[in-house]
Amino acid sequence: MRSGQLAAGPEVAAFEQEFADVCGVSFAVAVNSGTAAIHCALEAAGVGPGDEVITTPFTFAATATPILMQRATPRFVDIDPRTFNADLDALFAELTSKTKAVVAVDLFGLPVDVSAIEELRARNVTVVEDACQAVGARRDGKATGALADVGCFSLYATKNLMTGEGGMLTTQDERIAKHARRFRQHGQGERYEYLSLGYNYRMTDISAAIGRVQLSRLGQINAGRRANAALYTSLLQGVPGVSTPLVPPSVEHAYHQYSILIDPARTTNGIDRDGLRAKLSERGIGTGVYYPTPLHLNPLFSNLGYTAGDFPNAERAASQIMALPVHPLLTLEEIRGVAMAIAELVVA
Repeated sequence: MRSGQLAAGPEVAAFEQEFADVCGVSFAVAVNSGTAAIHCALEAAGVGPGDEVITTPFTFAATATPILMQRATPRFVDIDPRTFNADLDALFAELTSKTKAVVAVDLFGLPVDVSAIEELRARNVTVVEDACQAVGARRDGKATGALADVGCFSLYATKNLMTGEGGMLTTQDERIAKHARRFRQHGQGERYEYLSLGYNYRMTDISAAIGRVQLSRLGQINAGRRANAALYTSLLQGVPGVSTPLVPPSVEHAYHQYSILIDPARTTNGIDRDGLRAKLSERGIGTGVYYPTPLHLNPLFSNLGYTAGDFPNAERAASQIMALPVHPLLTLEEIRGVAMAIAELVVA
């Protein structure tokens, strides 16, 4: 604030370099939201009218709305019911000559399976990693943001690393980085030289200054979330009707959310997710539902022709998912209290 440089300036430049270093990539481009990051990525990939982009319906809307912003067509595939990320077999089955890109979501902080990346590249399909919930996560030794052609992060107020509002695009491809920098600045080349359509997607130096401090604490923040998640999992294992998150080998989960499934067919007393949430609320325990309605059943995407039953894994997850408090300031007693309440309420 005292510097007088409140718009994009040296803090943004420093934040970009530090973020790129954490992700292990050559370039990072700061923007004002995760939505903007995905939009920049799709524009850099050349996505436009007539193209199709594959993603999943079990995610936040901003995974798919930038596809519509580019006048392209979203094509949804079902999720793996164990990880909540895209089912790769379904994804490959959906590929056509119109497929320009894939937006692969690291849902809740679990990095995507990168085994298919090279095959998709061989088909000239750009892979965009929606890492908006997965900052600081890793798979097979590589950080999120470095797992695909381009990575996209949200720095919204609820994220593990937050600037209030903000986003970041990461890549090893200098062309993509240059394109994103131009797109976030009205399509401008030299000052007042407008080369292409662009938007005002810039980050402020105030946001970047907050982000730099948050970034320095990211390891500590995520370690706290992982410890809390591990305790929940140990306490909830074997509780009737409760499924805890799967973490594949060689994965470091970021646990933006710790989401369990409540199956009323397996709870001892037949209680479902919504009934359990209500009883937990009566005890002062807050929970969340991410996400209650898959995207293909939302009015915005109704013209795509999908109907209920098209993606059964996503629809089942939407009806059973429940997120528990997992932030690093929780005490062990609070976590035990939440787990004990769940164990009691699915039986009593």
